[in-house]
Amino acid sequence: MLAFMLALAVSADPAADWQKQEAEYLKNTRQVTKDFVRAGEGYFSPDGKTIIFQAEEPGTGNPFYQIFTHDLEKGSFRRVSPGVGKTTCSYFAPDGKKIIFASSHLDPDAKSHYAAELKLRDEEKQSGKRRRYLWDFDPYMEIFEANPDGTGLKRLTDSKGYDAEGAYSPDGKYIVFCSNRDGEENLELYIMDADGKNVRKLTNAPKCYNGGPFFSPDGKRVIFRSDRKKKDHLQLYVINADGSGERALTDDLNWVHWAPYWHKDGKHIVYTAADHSDPTKRPNYDVYWMNVDTGKKVRLTAAPGADVLPVFSPDGSKLMWTSTRDGRQPAQLYIADFTPPVEK
Repeated sequence: MLAFMLALAVSADPAADWQKQEAEYLKNTRQVTKDFVRAGEGYFSPDGKTIIFQAEEPGTGNPFYQIFTHDLEKGSFRRVSPGVGKTTCSYFAPDGKKIIFASSHLDPDAKSHYAAELKLRDEEKQSGKRRRYLWDFDPYMEIFEANPDGTGLKRLTDSKGYDAEGAYSPDGKYIVFCSNRDGEENLELYIMDADGKNVRKLTNAPKCYNGGPFFSPDGKRVIFRSDRKKKDHLQLYVINADGSGERALTDDLNWVHWAPYWHKDGKHIVYTAADHSDPTKRPNYDVYWMNVDTGKKVRLTAAPGADVLPVFSPDGSKLMWTSTRDGRQPAQLYIADFTPPVEK
């Protein structure tokens, strides 16, 4: 969630028919959210019937994200976070009985930040110039557990600084997350027991950002992103859950690669990437598929807007991602039926 993250590019793809390009891998694409100012970063429940995501709720006076669930069959929405401050990075436990998300609602000055954000938006509107998006790694951000309906809220992390970007292991015993508890500039990955105990450090790349981690389907590896080679130019990495065997999956510093997520086969991932080699052009983010062992890549999206933060349904049959699609509308969630690329 760095400076480049959701600049949400508006430059058009040169392809005359991007829908036809996408149709090889994505069918029945439909917009899932629409009654929010903006929405994104969605994840499926273990049974695939519900999604959890972050969105800005209209009419509340809070311009920051809160966490919501959406029953895909019934069509109902429910806010499951406190409604105060900022939230991000929600996720279902593997048994579906708990959720986690990061929240800054315990910040005593949480509401005082609303006016400043709204003022900046007004200035943007009047000037016609979009400001550079910056993720501030809020020091009041902590990870919380709750029941799927938002009740039973319980704090899992309690350290000075930013704790967020959490995800469960497949057996539900552990949570991997990002924290700068060892220094403001040291955004490292950690693993803790699901109840918040026994925290251990996973990565060792200080003075940079390591984040967005997810356990592999067998629980033996963790995929993540890091800008350790060039600030704000994220590359993808994989590491064993015991901290050994770390290796880079991408190494092109003219590109930004982020938001990796495992396919159920444990051999492939989806992720977001964009070419940043030309400073005169606004980069356009798209979703890609990669074989983790061979490094072979296939582009999945081709819309003129930004396509980011892709995830799979538990059975791998559907892809959900955050998109502006036409490059003008605010980001919303989309779902499509997914056909994996055939490897040659």
